[in-house]
This record gives sequence, structure tokens and C-alpha cells, in this order.
Amino acid sequence: MPAVISNADESSAGHSPQLVTKQLDGPRTTPGSLNRTNGNGNARSESEKDESEGDADTEEEESGDGEDDAREETLDVKPRHDHDDDGGEEEDEEEGNEDDGEDDDDEEEEEPSLKYERMGGAVNDLLKKDSASALAVSNKCLALGTHGGIVHVFHLAGERIKSFKPHQASVSDLEMDDTADFVATASIDGQVVVHSLSTTESYVFDMKRPIRTVSLEPHFAKRASRAFVCGGMAGTLVLREKGWLGHKETVLHSGEGPIWHVRWRENFIAWANDFGVKIYDTQSQSRITFIDRPPDSPRADLFKCTLYWQDDSTFLIAWADHIKVARIRSRPSGGSKLPPWIVEVTAAFQLDCMISGILPHPMFPHHLPPENGTTAFPVTLTSFLILAYEPPDTYGDEMTDDRARQARKTAERPELRIISRSGEELAADALSVTNYQAWGCNDYLLGEVGTNGERCYVVVSPKDIVLVRPRDRKDHIAWLVEHRRYEEALDEVEKLGEDERASETPDSRIDPVQIGARYIKHLIGEGDFVKAARLCPKVCGQNVGTWEEWIFVFAQKYQLQAIIPYVPTAAPQLGHLVYEMILGHFLSHDKLALLQMIREWPSSIYDVSAVIVAIQSELDRTPSSSSSSEPLRSDAVLLMECLADLYTANRQYGKALPFFLRLRRPNVFDLIREHNLFTDVQDQALLLVEFDQELNEKRKQKGHESALSKSEAITLLVDHTHSIPVGRVVQQLRPRPLYLFHFLDALFKKDQQLASDFADLQMTLFAEYATSRLIEYLRASSYYNLEGAYNICRSRDLVPEMVFLLGRMGNNKKALTLIIERIGDVQQAIEFAKEQNDDDLWEDLLKYAETRPTFIRGLLENVGAEIDPIRLIRRIKNGLEIPGLKEALIKILHDFQLQISLLEGCQAILNCDSTALASIRQKGQNAGFFLGAKAPCLLCVEPLQRSPQDLLLLYLCRHVVHANCIDGVDNLPRYMESSLDVSTRTRPAHEVSAKIAFASVVRAKVRQGCPVCHRRGEGMKLV
Repeated sequence: MPAVISNADESSAGHSPQLVTKQLDGPRTTPGSLNRTNGNGNARSESEKDESEGDADTEEEESGDGEDDAREETLDVKPRHDHDDDGGEEEDEEEGNEDDGEDDDDEEEEEPSLKYERMGGAVNDLLKKDSASALAVSNKCLALGTHGGIVHVFHLAGERIKSFKPHQASVSDLEMDDTADFVATASIDGQVVVHSLSTTESYVFDMKRPIRTVSLEPHFAKRASRAFVCGGMAGTLVLREKGWLGHKETVLHSGEGPIWHVRWRENFIAWANDFGVKIYDTQSQSRITFIDRPPDSPRADLFKCTLYWQDDSTFLIAWADHIKVARIRSRPSGGSKLPPWIVEVTAAFQLDCMISGILPHPMFPHHLPPENGTTAFPVTLTSFLILAYEPPDTYGDEMTDDRARQARKTAERPELRIISRSGEELAADALSVTNYQAWGCNDYLLGEVGTNGERCYVVVSPKDIVLVRPRDRKDHIAWLVEHRRYEEALDEVEKLGEDERASETPDSRIDPVQIGARYIKHLIGEGDFVKAARLCPKVCGQNVGTWEEWIFVFAQKYQLQAIIPYVPTAAPQLGHLVYEMILGHFLSHDKLALLQMIREWPSSIYDVSAVIVAIQSELDRTPSSSSSSEPLRSDAVLLMECLADLYTANRQYGKALPFFLRLRRPNVFDLIREHNLFTDVQDQALLLVEFDQELNEKRKQKGHESALSKSEAITLLVDHTHSIPVGRVVQQLRPRPLYLFHFLDALFKKDQQLASDFADLQMTLFAEYATSRLIEYLRASSYYNLEGAYNICRSRDLVPEMVFLLGRMGNNKKALTLIIERIGDVQQAIEFAKEQNDDDLWEDLLKYAETRPTFIRGLLENVGAEIDPIRLIRRIKNGLEIPGLKEALIKILHDFQLQISLLEGCQAILNCDSTALASIRQKGQNAGFFLGAKAPCLLCVEPLQRSPQDLLLLYLCRHVVHANCIDGVDNLPRYMESSLDVSTRTRPAHEVSAKIAFASVVRAKVRQGCPVCHRRGEGMKLV
């Protein structure tokens, strides 16, 4: 809705629409004097009371930007766009009745000018517990004051930098310096706090009365004065600055009611009170103007005044429903009593809403043609961005007695409006903020952040923070795409310059591939699959991801055949899933074509594993595919061929092996050895042996000799038990005992330990398939169960095996009885008795041989150390005829003589060696050895020679120790050696005798041997 424009001279109907401001020259009086303005925006100095209007200098402000005015005329009023809680999405509302529905569809929707997003991060959680009351922005930082007296500092991304609590009551105003280091806060608790975010510097001032506003001097961080200006309900505008003796206070103004807002820019301080807006020049220390409030304005405390410095000489005033634009310029040369500056109100108009905030807004007209052949947008500061608040209709009924009228009415949603400098509303967006029905005009805040040449606005309600940005050409393209104007969007993308295309983060809104994708999606929605498929090569190009996406879309629509002719296999090569879908199509419809495709396509263009899973699943559903005994059908054969080729191509030879076996490929064993597939054979043992048996049968039919014992499969299983567990092979071969026998036999020949767990089973198999070798196995193995083996042998009447087992079981008499009665082999009986080395067994054998000459002769011929020959000869009965007795006795005598000769020779050698070793030992013990002056005792590690000298003991092992270090030896006598004349070469005889006697006494008390050798022998550690 267009704003209501108020001209500078409302009483003059024919006056130019451009505003005229009068600045009256005159000397300034006291700082407390008043400046007032009339309702049409004319400014008067306080000297106007003493001078006539005819003496005033009147100047007319002409429009300085004709091009801007021309562009403003082309801008139409924008419809209102509603945004939901997430910010940035528009709500579609039906307007009008059913008769107007078709007309509304024909009308072209206007494009919005702004885009919105809700600030994320920790701010949402903070505002759930508290509510915002003040806002300040600087650089990329945002400071938020709350009703709880807390200040939170955030990045625009929502990341909290710092939080602190400077006040005990609501923060009424905030301002940050241009470095975003210092934050000044004002509160209704009467305090003003200036806090540094990076240092410990902080100032607290108690103003005694509630403070409504505060403003820091420009370049606050660089100034030593640390000046700021504040005001509040006391009605006093105070300037405080730091001096040598502390902060000094200067009252700039007082006496005209509360100070509602103050802002400081360079040398100018602008503030608002109940009467209007004043500007103070800090350089000349004088007020330069007064702009009064419009007549019939609502209460100042209900609808706040907003002051915003657009630049160093232009500031905006928004109060209630009025907007004024004032410009400061140097006064032409005149009287020295006049202020050096004059202020002109260049625009003033009234809106149909209250204003919660105002900012200048640059325009980005999408419909303007490019300038000088470029596509950059012309930026023109010709409009205002205001945060509009529409109060309830009865907001002025505070004095009524009607309680229904006194009740607070529900507020409307706040709006962001773009207003031209002529007062025309160009666009308006209603914002859905949390609990907006309960908020008033003063609860909303509006701020501006300029980051890297980009403009961003911040809208704050007590419970929300919304970031607002102007829409650029990229947003325009996105809007065209959203409204299905794809061809126009593609044209706009082509017009983008390289700078706009280049970005660290790709923008899908201006991506022609994405736009083309939407176009294809639109065509698919219309059912035109052929046209959509034909458009794919142009839109997708070399983009693999786009190709894949649309191929899958066609597949979901069961229109895969439409796009298959256009699917590339190289340049670009698509992802695996695309080719897998094609193979899946052939799997369902043409398995022979599937096999040909697998053999022709390189395996790198699709996921071999995924194709294997699909083919295996199909094979599992095919009859006769799970059993190797049934004949294979053609489909099963084709699928197995596919799986074998796929596994081979994927270098999974182990998984291809079962299919090669079932397909009876003759190169299976070469494949196993070449690719080391022994681990994979562990579950295919029976199939492998059966296949090898078939090959043997074929060789037999061709006349070649073949033996299963030399089976290639058995040899392979036995040679690689480290990869093929024996237990798994045995489990698989149990249904075929003959195969199992040959496997265990070959395994036992290689290593008995490997077959130890299956000794009982192997013994049974030997008894079944190789009885002649059973005794050999029984002798070689010691892992089988003796009782079970004996029972098996007895059931089969295997006497030699039974004799051997009885001997191992300890039943020697029964074993000997079997040898004598069942076998009748004297030599075996003697060998058995020798093996058992049992005297009772020999006695039984001798008793049995007493009446059998054959056994007697055999015993005489084989008698040895095990039995005394006299014992055997005495048992021979008189008159018993023994063939070969003479020869047997001669042999016994000859063997006995040989044994005696050997014993005598060994005794002579032993005596000679003992004599030589004793001589060597005696020589070693009698020889002297060197003992140093610092040699330690091996028991206490103390020096052997010390004062007074202890008794030393020397052993034949050459170990020297202190006598008192030996355990259990006490009260040894002390030997006192007499002095010896150096010239005397020999000692007197009595001294030698004394030493011998002393040694005898010591030897009698020290009964044990060398303590060092004794400790070492017992493994004890010496000190």
C-alpha cells in the first residue's frame, strides 16, 4: 500500500513536491535552550525568537540524483510476501472469491526483493529463557541485550563469542564501537557499562535514574578519552569522558523530558526527547539545529524514535509513523555568531504504520538492462528499509473507562517494507515471529551489518533474530526456476559474468545443470519421456552425477528403454549402479545376452559384487541349481558361467572355484595352485575329490593307469593343512568312507600328529579297507583307543594285531598265549618277551618250552642278556632230544667269551682316563695364581687386604674369602706372624710347624667346602 506523503509546505497546494527547509541564522544561547520545528519539517534555531523570519536564510534542496528518480518511477508497488517461521519460504494464500480465481492465476506474481533466514546457533536456546531488548551490530558481530540484564555477542552465523551480565534489569540500549571490541550498555537500573570483549578494561557508571540510550564516540577504541553520551528518564543528556583525574561529566541538554534515543557520528551528536530531535556539534560545542516532533504524535514512550546516520552528513529520523531525512552541510560565510553548520530536512512523509526501525536500502532492479555490455547490477541508494508495526485500532484509548476497550488488542505481524524516497511503498514482507501477537512497537529492533561489500539486515523480536539480505541476480534466477520459467532462467545464467559464476562454494541456483534438471523433471511430469531423454545429453554433458540421477528417474518411471540409447559408456563413464541396472534388466529378460555383456564389458564400469549378488539370488531360485547330483538346466548353466566369469574378473578365484567344479572345468587344480586358493577349498573338499575321481575314471577308460591313493585332490588337501583344516575335510568326507580313508592315510604318512584326533576312525578304516597294513598303523600310532581297537580286531579275528594290542594293554600273558597257541612262532614269542622285559613273562615262556624242543632250541639260539643261559639249561629234562643242541651251546659260550673280553677292555680304558684326569686336576690345584691388592671377597665384596688384616681362607678352587664371612664359623684363632728378616731366605722350622698346626685348627672348625661354589651350586645369588 502506498505511503502517505507529507510535503514540506502542506498549506501550499501548488508548492513543489520537493521539500524546502529553512535554517534561521542567529547566535546560540545557553545549552539548555530549546530548538523547535514546525510540522512541515522546517528547522529553526533558538535565535528565531529574536529575529524575524525575513532575515532567515532559506535554501531549497534540489534533487541530486535524477537517474534515481527515473528508476524509482519504474518500480511498482510490491505485494506483501508472508514468511513462515523458518524464514525465507513464502506462504501461498488465496485471495478473492471464486469468480476472481482465474483472474488471479493470469496475473504474474511479483518477485520479492529480500530473502530471509532465521539466525541459528545458540541464540534460539538463549531466547527461550530470556527475551531480547536491545541490539547493536559492528563488523560481523552482533550484540544482543536482554531483559534479564545479560549481553550476548554472536557471529552472524549464530556462534556465541561471549556473554556477560552488566545489569540487574533490562538492557535498554546497546552500541558497539567500529572495532567490535567495546560494548556500551544502558539499563533501566540506572547504570551505564562500557565493557571490552578482548581485554579486562571495563567502566561502570551509576546515573541514579533509568537510562534509555547510550552512544560511544567515534573510534572509541583508539581514543584515550573513552567518551560516551547517555540519557534517560532524568531528562538529562550527559557526556562523560576520561581525563587525568578520572571521568568528567558534561550536561549537554536537560529539561525537556526523557532522552529517548541518541547517536554519535564524527563531530555530531543527535538525540531525541519529547519535543523533537536536536543535533550537537562537539567541535564547536554548540547545538546546530532542532527538529520538532510532528503534531498530534502518539506517546513517545509507546512508539520509539529511531535515529540512524546514513553517512557523516545525512541522518534518518523515524518516529511513530513519520520519517524525516536531514542533511548537514557547512554554512556559507556569514556572521560569526551563527553555528558553522546548517541542517536541511530533504524529505518528510507519513506512513500508515508505526516504525520500529529504519535503514537505507540499495535497490537491485532485476529488470534493468546491463550497462556497457556488462551484467553487473547498478546499485542506487534511493529507498528506505523500515520495520513496520501496525498497532491495534484502539491503541489511543488509554484514558477510556470501558474495560473492553482497555484490554490489550492482538498485534499484527511486523513487516519489512521498502519505501522510496518519494514515500511510495515498493515491497512489503510480513514476518511471522514467535508470539508476535504480544509484542509492541518498541519490542522490535532493526540493524544493519555490512560484510565484505555485502549488506545484511538484522530483525530482532524478543524471541527471534531474523537475518535479511537483498536478493541479487542469482536469487532472480532461482525465482524464475521456482516459477517454472526455465528458458528465461537459462538465458539469465548465460548473462552472468565470470566473477558472478566464480565462487568458493558452488551455487546450485545458477547452475545450468540444475536448471536443466528441473526442466527435464517438468517434462517427465508432463509425460514427455522421449523429449526429456533427448535433452539429457545436452543438459548432463560430462556430469556423471546428473546422468545417473536422470537414468534412475527414468527407471523409476519404468521408462528405462527410452534413455538406454543415450547412456554413455565412456566420456563420461557413469557410476556402477547405472550399468548394474542394465545388467539387471538383462538378468530378468535375456540371460544369454547377460553372459555376453559380462564377457564384453570391462568389469571396471560396474560393481561386480552387486551383480554377483543379483545373479546368485536368481540362481538360488532356479531349480536344479543347489545340488551337484542333479543335471543342470540351461538357465542354471548360464548363470553359473556368469558367476564364474564375474568372480574371476573380480579376482575372487576362490568363490569361482565351486562353479568351476560344478561345471567340470579341467583346469581346476591348476587354478587352485596358481592363485593359492587352498583356503577356499576347505568347504569344497568332497566336491573336489569327486571331481578328481571322475577324472581318474575317464583316464581308466582311456587306458591310463590311475590310483586313488595318488589322487591329485587328496595330495592337495594333505599338503595344505595349514589352509584347509583337517576337521572340516573329515566332516565333508564322512559320507564317502573310502575317500576319507585315503585322506587320513596320506595325512598320517605326512605327519602323525595331524591325524591324531581321528586315530580311532582311521583304525576302523584300516580294518575295513587295508587290513594288511593295520598292524603297521597300530605300531606307528599311539593315539587310538586300545580297548576299542582290540574289540575291532577280535571281531575280525586279527591275531597279530590282537597280540600287539594286548601287549600295549599290559596283558602280556594272554598275548604270549595267543602267539604260542595261535601263531606258534618261537621267534615272535622271544621278541615279544624282549619287548615287554617282564621276568614273569620269561618264566611263562620257559615253562611252556620245557616240553617243546623247538622252543628250547630257539631260546638257546636267541638267549642274551635278558635271560641267564644256565637257567634255561637246568630246565631241560634228562633224555629230552633237542635237535641242534650242540651248536646252540657253542654259540652261547662264544657269545659269553666275547662279552668278557669287551668288559675287560672297557675297564682298562676307564682306568687310564681316570688317572690322566686326576693328574691334571692335581696340577691345577697346586699351581699358584695372581691375587691383586684390591681383590674383593666373593662373599662380602669388601677388599681382601685391609687393616687390621682378617684371616683369609684359600680353597683349591682358587676362591679366597674372609674367614668371618662364612656362615656358622665363629671363634677362629688369630694367627700372629712374627717378623721376618729380609736377608733370611728360608723360614725357621718352628714357624712352618706353627702354620701347619694353625691350619689344622682352622680346618677343623671350617668343615664345609668352598662357600662360593656351594652357593653357586644351589643357585643362590652372591652379594
